[in-house]
Amino acid sequence: MVGMSELLLLIQQYGVLLVFATVLLEQFGLPIPAFPVLVVAGAMAMDGGASWQWCLLAVLLACLICDYFWFRAGRYYGKRVLRLLCRISLSPDSCVNQTEDRFRRYGPKSLLVSKFVPGFNAIAAPMSGALGTSTRQFLGFASTGALLWGGSGIAIGMVFHDSVDRVLDGLETMGSTALMVVGTLLALFIAYKYVERRRHRASMAVPRIGILELKALIDGGHDPVIIDARSVTAQALEHAIPGALLYAECEPGQLMAGLDRDRHIVVYCSCPNDVTAAQVAKAFLANGFHRARPLLGGLDAWHAHHAPPSSLHPAPAA
Repeated sequence: MVGMSELLLLIQQYGVLLVFATVLLEQFGLPIPAFPVLVVAGAMAMDGGASWQWCLLAVLLACLICDYFWFRAGRYYGKRVLRLLCRISLSPDSCVNQTEDRFRRYGPKSLLVSKFVPGFNAIAAPMSGALGTSTRQFLGFASTGALLWGGSGIAIGMVFHDSVDRVLDGLETMGSTALMVVGTLLALFIAYKYVERRRHRASMAVPRIGILELKALIDGGHDPVIIDARSVTAQALEHAIPGALLYAECEPGQLMAGLDRDRHIVVYCSCPNDVTAAQVAKAFLANGFHRARPLLGGLDAWHAHHAPPSSLHPAPAA
């Protein structure tokens, strides 16, 4: 088994490559803490290790590779790639929906700080592509944001290199035990995020209504109230169901006050596991609307049911 001293020797010899690989994997979504590696790289640069300039260049290159990949994915696949990111994320399923409007409020400028905000980094690049940000503008803000993020980590290591060196010396003294401690802490972090996600899903476990049952209510003249619970940004990416009330544009108390509590209330969103729709439906249930339910599959289910047969298998683009 590789001991801590051997690992530190590898860091000294291949510091730039290690920084590049760690940042690349983290930016692609793996639960690898890259920022501490940048701090260590900065401290070791002060002690004659890898050049901090090369480390910063490695950060920039790794970030741009990942950011541009997600930017193009957002440009071509829009909302679908955002849902994919939320499915593979260890954060609760509402992570993307909670940050969409934040990005729309500040636009591509939010790329300057996105890497400092947990959950925001996952959405900033694909949202830039989905909302039509120009490639030149995206690369400018994304590059600056990567340099700010990477530079701050390296700078912290350089400023506090004496403290970092003491920590590294302590870990080296512990030998292989230090690796076990670090690995255990990382495993506990992943387990905590996994349990948090499971608990969040359990809290949203309310009965759903299927698209066929909704269609039966409409055809049967029950006139269900359909509520669009998506963010303003999501509404800009995809049209709402015809006749739906836009929850984001209403004051919840006033909206509920004008509705009959015996009517069927169907809430939909476009986020994974219908999380936002379930949250809104629970709010209606808590206020006496006993027929409030989230739509299973959300807007995707509606589009799939109403899509003409010819559009189910579109011809490939030329």
